[in-house]
Amino acid sequence: MPGETAATPIRTTVTLSVPNRGRGRSEPERPEIESKTARARLGTAETVLLEERRLLTTAELAALAELPDQWVTSLAALAHQVRLAWCGPEVEVEGILSAKTGGCPEDCHFCSQSSRFDTPVKATPFLDADEVLAAAEETRAAGASEFCIVLAVRGPDERTMVRILELVPMIHGRTGLNVAVSAGLLTDDQARRFAEGGVHRYNHNLETSRSFFPNVVTTHTWEERQDTCLLVRTHGMELCCGALIGMGETDAQRIELLGQLQELDPTEVPLNFLNPRPGTPLGDAQPVAAWEAIRWIALFRLGLPGVILRYAGGREVTLRELQSMGMTSGINALIVGNYLTTLGRSPEEDLQMLSDLRMPVGALTGIL
Repeated sequence: MPGETAATPIRTTVTLSVPNRGRGRSEPERPEIESKTARARLGTAETVLLEERRLLTTAELAALAELPDQWVTSLAALAHQVRLAWCGPEVEVEGILSAKTGGCPEDCHFCSQSSRFDTPVKATPFLDADEVLAAAEETRAAGASEFCIVLAVRGPDERTMVRILELVPMIHGRTGLNVAVSAGLLTDDQARRFAEGGVHRYNHNLETSRSFFPNVVTTHTWEERQDTCLLVRTHGMELCCGALIGMGETDAQRIELLGQLQELDPTEVPLNFLNPRPGTPLGDAQPVAAWEAIRWIALFRLGLPGVILRYAGGREVTLRELQSMGMTSGINALIVGNYLTTLGRSPEEDLQMLSDLRMPVGALTGIL
């Protein structure tokens, strides 16, 4: 799901304003690299992306990931130029709503909505249509062009399918917003029905690389997630497929994930950072350091130059006052308002940030 997120005060939200600082997170050890070598690697990436207009290989991305901390600003500057060249200056704003919260049977170790963990988030029924429409109207008022209905389920049963397919045209007709859905694993028939029913974009995150996935989820496989993503593409919906950084994966596994996302060719990639949730197996983890987050925002843009790269869950905890810098490191979309089980910044703060950065708000379509 798109990063533990939802853009309305209608439902109950459980929040910890101060993140669990638990055990210290050890920063990865990176080799000493001479300035000449660092400049050469950045120069190669610039040529590949801005002149040759091809994707970087995973080997080229791994070489960039090795650059010392003092080169992160150079990575960020290149990523911003790549974003402008491939996607333009516009920023897409989205609101998301947890239409069915908690009680999920899966064991995703980062998620407080799992019924397998003792967390403050308890199961609630599907919101009624008036509540969903009110949230969509609030999202439109914030200047958004996209509204995502999110459900904490393994996959939709028939009753859920019918309710979603009733809501999609109602929301679009009332607000004019593009409607996205995140409802777990899909069958071929379900993907077809969503596409025919007007779902603009379907979210299903890989979260992490194939090699690391069994460390954080055991109730379904990485391949099952990949299959759903492929079905979304097959039936003509835009694919929203994101990552969650900071669950214990290595640099090499993050690069592996970038290669796997290149193969899937999504329209949108929500970039989430772990916000440790009490009661989950990752509840004592330490959030990713802010400078490390900037590094990986830049690397995701360099690895996926044409996607809509969206700020999603955990950015407030991870980046704090560096959120504006993330916008100049490759990000070109953001979720405004609250997240699925945690509070975000107010839409006004995010819109002011975009105004300060002279970044126009607009609808986007990825070109990767």
